[in-house]
Amino acid sequence: MTYHIYHIPGRKIGVTQNLEARVHTQQGYGPDEYEVLATSDDIDAISELELQLQKEYGYKVDRELYKNLKTKSMKINVTEQTTTFPYPVSKLKGNLMDNKGFQWETSHGLFVLNAKSIQWIMNHVQTSMYNDNRCYVYNKAFAKWFDSPELFEEPIIKDISVFKNIRDWAHTRGLYDQGNTHTQYVKLQEEAGELAKALLEDDQPEVIDAIGDMVVVLTNLAHLRGVNIETCINSAYNVISKRTGKMINGTFVKDEN
Repeated sequence: MTYHIYHIPGRKIGVTQNLEARVHTQQGYGPDEYEVLATSDDIDAISELELQLQKEYGYKVDRELYKNLKTKSMKINVTEQTTTFPYPVSKLKGNLMDNKGFQWETSHGLFVLNAKSIQWIMNHVQTSMYNDNRCYVYNKAFAKWFDSPELFEEPIIKDISVFKNIRDWAHTRGLYDQGNTHTQYVKLQEEAGELAKALLEDDQPEVIDAIGDMVVVLTNLAHLRGVNIETCINSAYNVISKRTGKMINGTFVKDEN
C-alpha cells in the first residue's frame, strides 16, 4: 500500500492513498495546484512525517496519526453512487461513534468518521429498499459537504442568508402584499404531496426539490405571521436538543416527563 503526503499551498498538508480521488475529484485541485512532498509504503513513517511537515509549514496539526485512522474498519459496501452500512438506521449512530476515525475511499473522494460527518450521515441516511437492516448515503452529496470549509463550524444553520434571499425574492414578487398564511399553508400541503410521491418512487432529485420547495413555503408562511423561520428553527432545536427518548418502529418517541 502506497501513501502520499500532499501539500495544497496556503491550505493544508494531508495524506492519501489516492491522489486522483482525494485531491483532484473531491477537493477540485489540478496537478499544478498541489505538490507531493513524500511517498512511502511505510505507514508509520508517513504518519509521523505528516505531523512534522504540518508543524514546519505552519498548518493545523492533526490530532490523531494517520496510521491510527487506518487501523479501524467497518464492513461497509462502497459503490460508485453509495456507501451502505450493515446496520438498521436505529443502530447506525452508535456503531459510527464506535468507529470514529475510520476512513474509506470512494470515486468521489476520501471520507472520515468524526462527530460532524457522523451527524451529516444521520441527517441524510436512507434505509435500503431491499433490506431494513441496511442503510446508505449518497457519496456525491457526502463529498460536497465533506470538502466544505465550514465542516467544523458549530452553527445549526450553515448559511442563514439563504432565508433572507427567499424573503427578498418573495417581497419583489408581491407575495407578502397579496398572499396570506392560508394560501401558503395550502401550498405547503401541495408540496408535501410532491414529496410523498417522490419518496414512493425513490426519486432522489425530486425528493430534494420537494423538500427545498417546502422550506421556501415555510419561510414565507413564517414571515407572513411576523416571525423569521430562523427563530422557529432555533426554538425547535432548543427543545429537541434537551429531549431524551428511544427509537420505536423507526420513529423517535420522546420520554414522558
